[in-house]
Amino acid sequence: MSRKLFGTDGVRGLANSHPMTAASALRLGAAAGQFFRGDGHNHHRVVIGKDTRLSGYMIENALTAGLTSTGMNVLLLGPVPTPAVGHLTHSMRADLGIMISASHNPYQDNGIKLFGPDGYKLSDKDEMAIEAILEGEIEPSKPEEIGRAKRIDEGRQRYVEFIKTTIPAGHRLDGLKVVIDCANGAAYRAAPEALWELGADVVPLGVSPNGRNINDGVGSTATARAQELVVKSGADLGICLDGDADRVMLIDETGRVADGDQIMALFARQWAKEGRLRHGTLVATVMSNLGLERYLEAEGLTLLRTGVGDRYVVEAMRAGGYNLGGEQSGHIVMTDYATTGDGLLAALHFLAEMINTGKRASELTRIFETVPQMLKNVRFTAGALPLENEKVRKVIADSEGLLSGKGRLLIRKSGTEPLIRVMAECEDKALMEDVVDRIVDEVTRVAG
Repeated sequence: MSRKLFGTDGVRGLANSHPMTAASALRLGAAAGQFFRGDGHNHHRVVIGKDTRLSGYMIENALTAGLTSTGMNVLLLGPVPTPAVGHLTHSMRADLGIMISASHNPYQDNGIKLFGPDGYKLSDKDEMAIEAILEGEIEPSKPEEIGRAKRIDEGRQRYVEFIKTTIPAGHRLDGLKVVIDCANGAAYRAAPEALWELGADVVPLGVSPNGRNINDGVGSTATARAQELVVKSGADLGICLDGDADRVMLIDETGRVADGDQIMALFARQWAKEGRLRHGTLVATVMSNLGLERYLEAEGLTLLRTGVGDRYVVEAMRAGGYNLGGEQSGHIVMTDYATTGDGLLAALHFLAEMINTGKRASELTRIFETVPQMLKNVRFTAGALPLENEKVRKVIADSEGLLSGKGRLLIRKSGTEPLIRVMAECEDKALMEDVVDRIVDEVTRVAG
């Protein structure tokens, strides 16, 4: 059985359209409740967090109705980062954690991410089991076993206190000026609070959500405003989170952006020196730059590549016993501390490195020379299968031949949006651009 509802990061879609309707969310909540309440007892609990999208209220209420109808007791956290849900699911001994968010997508989209009792995102096996329940009749609880729901105010504070404890004792941020861009999203309160409590001079950006402005010209996918503010305010570092704060981009004091590859390279080097990089291995996806791979090899370290999606990075880390991984897009996974990517956690550990080394951000975010890389996206209509088109396949095959021995090509369908992503790396920029444009033109022609 293949998954029909779940993608690479939970369920996602346009709000008020299947599968992100109130009716669908109610039924998904009921199915998840039935799955996790297998013993029939009424002491099971679920924590639900969300970002700041307008549709979050609708999805939250619908999920709550479905969950309580199958006997689950619901604790509503309100707006908190995705990694906070992973942490609190485990620390509060919940059977299930749910984050309502579409991450870096615009406000019109929304999504539902599920976490198991260990705080990790559900496996493919568990998601398939929930889909199987959805295809049949869902058994409601008896009237006396219907669950309860209540809002709790301390969830955000518990996460802030926890994340502060992950950096070495005695490390304060006094004297450091930090721009924090929260993308008008889930971390709009938690991130500035954590930084301020650790002593930083905080310059906030993207902390005024109105339900419609999440990721709108701010955050990890739109860093221009933060770059300008870092330079203008004389900040030591800029931190750009995405809508649910599981990704981060860093900005040095000159206004230059560092992506997840540079952050992972720094941490891998430092952890290896300290003898705490397990098996001398960093786990990253096929999207990470070839320059990162070359740098790690020169340091005597290994890069293990996975499919795209932080869940696949985490699965490989758990299977191999590795403790550092992530994505070029800014998911940084440190399983010594967290069960999923955590943008704020990564930023705090970067600040700790600045303190330890006495170096400026610009010296710590240029660890390796990148190989020229180009990525273009092509949107396609529902039902279109552009990568199965014979002419598209021929163009891709011809392009692979042109790049053979000179670079690499990666073509894939997004797991969260109706997009075909075309990425190439090559020292010869003109060849790289020509290859990408050829493929994009052909995919666009057949994409509908």
